[in-house]
Amino acid sequence: MSDEKLYIVLMGLPARGKSTLGVRLREAFRKDHIHTRIFNNGNLRRIYRPLAETSCAEFYSPDNPAAVELRKKFTCMNMEKAKVYLRNSGQVAILDATNAGRSRRVMIEEFLNDHPLLFIECVNDDEEILNLSVLEKTKLPEFSHLECKKAQAEFLKRIDYYKMIYTRLKAERNYVRLDSLQNKIIEEKHTDAIPLYARLRDYLVTDEVKNLFLIRHTQTEYNLEDRIGGDPGLTRKGKEQAEALGHFFAGRRISYIFTSRKLRTKRTAEAIARMQDSCRIIALKEFDEINAGVCEGMTYVEIEKKMPQIFRHREANKYAYAYPEGESYAMMKPRIEEGIKKSFFLNRRADNIMIVGHQAVNRLILSHFLYRRDVDVPYIYIPQDRFYHIVSTQNKKLFELKRYD
Repeated sequence: MSDEKLYIVLMGLPARGKSTLGVRLREAFRKDHIHTRIFNNGNLRRIYRPLAETSCAEFYSPDNPAAVELRKKFTCMNMEKAKVYLRNSGQVAILDATNAGRSRRVMIEEFLNDHPLLFIECVNDDEEILNLSVLEKTKLPEFSHLECKKAQAEFLKRIDYYKMIYTRLKAERNYVRLDSLQNKIIEEKHTDAIPLYARLRDYLVTDEVKNLFLIRHTQTEYNLEDRIGGDPGLTRKGKEQAEALGHFFAGRRISYIFTSRKLRTKRTAEAIARMQDSCRIIALKEFDEINAGVCEGMTYVEIEKKMPQIFRHREANKYAYAYPEGESYAMMKPRIEEGIKKSFFLNRRADNIMIVGHQAVNRLILSHFLYRRDVDVPYIYIPQDRFYHIVSTQNKKLFELKRYD
């Protein structure tokens, strides 16, 4: 039995990031010149069965014997294809399906017995992300004939059917349980020697982004008056800057733009999205600007004059000092990192990701990639007439500040 070839079998409930992970692994292996191919059961299902059937939750019911047999047939077809692939030039075959029940996994183990086999279970119970993931799933062509709420209801019922047979990995010889939102290994078991495992494990826990465009919202009245916080709209100049951003990025495909819940980031994003063919704006609470507490809406001059103690204490340690009834950079850091994880998870396979944030928010996002000392984070330059372009992969690191006008 060759120790240079590997079956990776993905497993997990729908909308947990299995297909996204499969694509990430394939691209990572290929960069290392390791021949890799994905065998996706959903693709076969959509090819051989009408969409009106596969979009219906009853197709996934364990009490629908005809559908159970069909789905088993698709699994067998992909196992045959994967086996042939590894018998020839292939090195890694990734089988992408729910594989929720132990009986299905036993069948896979018994058939794919000519090379080592590793199961990877994708786990994610973040309710907000699951709701957003389901919404994105129901925008796929499979559900195009259904009204949005009906499509969501069918998909949620599909998940419930899979939950009826779901058995987490435990009896399998080799497996990894992965928090697919946090890119964190929860549990792993190796009975056999798994080829390429050190490289694979590194892929699983690494945040990678091919192109991140990090933009600060354009000019607001508060910017002109040097006020902090609040929820102001854009000035005339701010609207012109947002339009200029839209024209600049018109030639680049942006699938998703992530913003805060504040008006100024949404309006900036809307101007960019208008010049894209198909672009979704998703507002995440994690990207809201620093909460200035009792100082919301004040200028720094007003704070120094009316609240000199607050002004002095914050100047002494800008990173750690929390505004009364508000927060500090240090308090923001965990939520900003959670926002980065969520945006990467939701962005799925797109090469380009855009975040329209705020000054303090973008400083913390940059520090996530630049590994700046905490004391230096509050002083990272975040202009409104430029943006940061970030590439962060295992093979390449790029950080550049670029003009868009």
